Amino acid sequence: MELLEQRILQEGRIKPGNILKVDSFLNHQMDIKLFKEMGKEFRRLFAGETITKILTLEASGIGIAVITAQYFNDCPVIFAKKTKSKNLDGELLLAKVQSFTRGTTFDIQVARRYLTPQDRVLLIDDFLATGQALLGMVDIVKQSGAQLAGCGIIIEKGFQQGGELVRSMGVRVESLAIIDSIADNKINFRQQ
Repeated sequence: MELLEQRILQEGRIKPGNILKVDSFLNHQMDIKLFKEMGKEFRRLFAGETITKILTLEASGIGIAVITAQYFNDCPVIFAKKTKSKNLDGELLLAKVQSFTRGTTFDIQVARRYLTPQDRVLLIDDFLATGQALLGMVDIVKQSGAQLAGCGIIIEKGFQQGGELVRSMGVRVESLAIIDSIADNKINFRQQ
């Protein structure tokens, strides 16, 4: 998605460890006009799919998931919680996730009552690097008995194994921007 790639080039900052900071428009401050365009693009990419739920991970995936849901008949958005809270009750679907950026492992959780075998789920996330967050959400969908339509990713780090790993499992992954390399403070995108 050229519009997204241009924003990454203009405003993205590269930190040690190939960390790409795009907090000025994506995961701290959110550019709603850009989010609308990304939501439309996810709809185009998953045209023909009947989506009944969108699942994301708190917190950075929530904004884009909510905007994207508008283009899928305002379907409900569920976000997997990273911490147990008193208002999360009943039977839970749990998966372990190792965070690339935080360097920690944590459980993600969704109340079972929100994902049923009748659902067709689209996963939405901001980044795909090692694939651990996405695999955790895939596991939760499998535990629920719902069908997985695919995964919509805003930025994929194609030089890390996550995209290849998830795709090798037969999961459809559609990324709006795939970065093939980050070298000498230069970002190189994959031609799609």
